[in-house]
Formats: sequence, C-alpha cells, structure tokens
Amino acid sequence: MGIVIGVVGPHDLVDDVAGICEEQPGVSALRLDYDHESQAPAIVEAHAASVEGWLFTGIVPYMLARDADALTRPAAFVDYSGATLLSALVRLQHEGHDVTTLSIDTLAAADVTATFTEAGLPTDNVRILPYRAEMTSKNAIAFHRRGPEHPAVTCLSSVHEALRGERHVLRLAPSVHSVRVALRQLLLTAKGQVQEDAQIALGLIEVENDEGLLREATALGGTLAAFRGGTYLLVTTRGPLHDATGGFSGLPMLARLACHNKTVRVGFGLGRSSAEAESLARRALGRARRIGDVAAVLSLRADTEIVLDSVTTSPPGEQNLSVIARRVGLSVPTLAKLLEARAAAGGEPLTTKEIAERLAVQQRTARRMLHRLELAGLAERMGNLTSGTSGRPLTLYRLTL
Repeated sequence: MGIVIGVVGPHDLVDDVAGICEEQPGVSALRLDYDHESQAPAIVEAHAASVEGWLFTGIVPYMLARDADALTRPAAFVDYSGATLLSALVRLQHEGHDVTTLSIDTLAAADVTATFTEAGLPTDNVRILPYRAEMTSKNAIAFHRRGPEHPAVTCLSSVHEALRGERHVLRLAPSVHSVRVALRQLLLTAKGQVQEDAQIALGLIEVENDEGLLREATALGGTLAAFRGGTYLLVTTRGPLHDATGGFSGLPMLARLACHNKTVRVGFGLGRSSAEAESLARRALGRARRIGDVAAVLSLRADTEIVLDSVTTSPPGEQNLSVIARRVGLSVPTLAKLLEARAAAGGEPLTTKEIAERLAVQQRTARRMLHRLELAGLAERMGNLTSGTSGRPLTLYRLTL
C-alpha cells in the first residue's frame, strides 16, 4: 500500500524535500508550497484528506499547524541542527565571513553550541534566538537587526527575504540526511495509522424507516444493505468512522436519524476481519438496546465499549444544552454564549475572530470549539473571509445548535 506524504514549505525547498521522499519505495509526495509560514495551517486543513502524513521543511510551519489544531494525521519536521548548520558554517567561511560572529534564529542554543564545539569554534560572539511558541518572523527579523551587521543565519524564508538587502544572510536548507531521518520517523507512525484506518468497521442499525440512512452511509464512505427485521448493515473502515465521530467521541448521524425515527439504535464493531467486526457490532447493538430508544455504541477488542451517543428525539434546536454539552465537550455557559452570538448576528455566519471576541477567548480556542460543533453536526463551514493581513483567512461558520 502506497503512502502519500504532504510536503509543506517555501517554494524553493518543497521540490527538493519531496524528491528525497519519493526515493523511498511506496512513497509519493504532495507538494504544497507557501509564500509565508503563516499560510501553513490553512494549507494543511485544505489537503488533510489527501495525505497519510505531513512533512514540514522546518519547525516553524510545523508548530503553526500544530498550534492551530490543523494536524489530524501524523506529522514531522526537518531538523536543521547538526550537519545542516555545520555545512552552512563551512559555506560562510569559504565565502570569507567570520563564523564566530553570527546571529542565528530558530535553532536551540544547546544544538548550536554542540555544533560549534564539534567544529572547534568559540560561541562568545554568536547571538541565538531559539524557537518559542510565541516567536514570529517579525520577532526574528527584529532580533537580527538589533545586533551588529554580522552575517545572519535563518531557518525562515520570510526572514531571508526581509534581510537580504541589508546584510549577508544565509537561509538554512534541509540536508539529504536530515530529510531522510525525519521521513523515517514519520513513516513509522504513518504506516501504523494507515493499517489502523484500514480496519473493518461494521455497523448494525435499527430504525423504523430508512429515510436519510443511505446518505449517512455514503458520508461514512461505506455501503449499506438490509440485514434482517428492520436492521441495516453498514460496512466502512476505521478511518472514516474515526473522522465522522470526532475520534470516537460522538455520532452526529444519530440525532439526524432520530428526527425521522422514534427508535434509532446503532452498534459498531471494529475488527481485523469481517467476522470479528460483526461479532463486536452485535455486542454493541445489544448494549445500545439496554441504554434506550436512541443510542449508539462502538465495541472494540479486549471487551472495550464506547457509548458514542445517547440523545433525545427532539429536534436539534430544542435539545437541552446539558445534553449537547456532554456530546461536544463544552460547558453549558459556553454554549449559551454561542447561542447569544448567533442571535446577535441574526443567524448569519460568524467568523472565528468574531466568535473568539464574543467568548473572550483566543482564536485558536474558538477554532477548537467550532471544530467540535462541526463534527457533531451543530456548526457548518461557509467558506473563508480574507482578513486583509498576511495571516491565515478567517473561516465563516453558521451555528445550527
């Protein structure tokens, strides 16, 4: 089975890194370049369904995507310390520069010191700006400008572009060795995830009528067939089921089916074979029957059961907030504020920034909340709104809770 790796980085690095990835048998690379590191989260979100793993050409775009909760697949970044930095020092020295007086961004101070010590070079006049979560390209540019006009070594294409007309600046580029090391680590995780995603997920669904059932099965990437006596068989794989349930935390289709049925019981079994999955699905359906008229349960091996959902049959707009809160993992006061925000907007879509301001939280926190609501079928993405800056576009959401 082939593995598709999404390679994310600046234009001039993506092709080289992707080419090294494709030297590995069974690996193909999706080349995704950006003009600025801040675009990395939006790129990842847009192409998440197309890859089995992410390889970033540096730590900064990786951390931006991670902090934005955009990474739903295994991910790694290429490290620039060690041999990569040593190669840059040799190049600078060959060009006639004093490599003992530099400013270096992003790399850890310990890694820089270790490389200089290995090369027999002092670090007394080497200024270092290690990567921190709050660091931006503007911070790095200001750091280099604050010091004497010594050569600058950067890991960021945006910093290189800003400084190259002012002083000698060298941008680190991934070495073949560092790419192979990062790729090897990534493939170990990605292949394991692919194998897990390919596990058979079999669902037994009890409903009075099948209105909307085929649509739900299609959304799960599965097939649907009548089983016996008002029970339907849904066959899919672990990956789509995991994504549709928000990591096995809820089953939005249950509430939708409950709008047309007094009784909706769903039992999912996850196994390595169809026989094992069916046996576990029967066990899950039995548990769902014991819970009530509207319930969904997932059974795994080793006698593990997860109650995906148990909701009332009232329309979504009339559901008790405490029930919704349990489903999506948000507090009742937070949901009440979201309802107030929806009312104040007259039912029109809201941006992540507007939600963050109304709830007095960071945009990153607002995105996480809206993502949970979206997985539960209680929010709908309506596209993006350009923010007017170089930052990521603002996503528009219509709240349907």
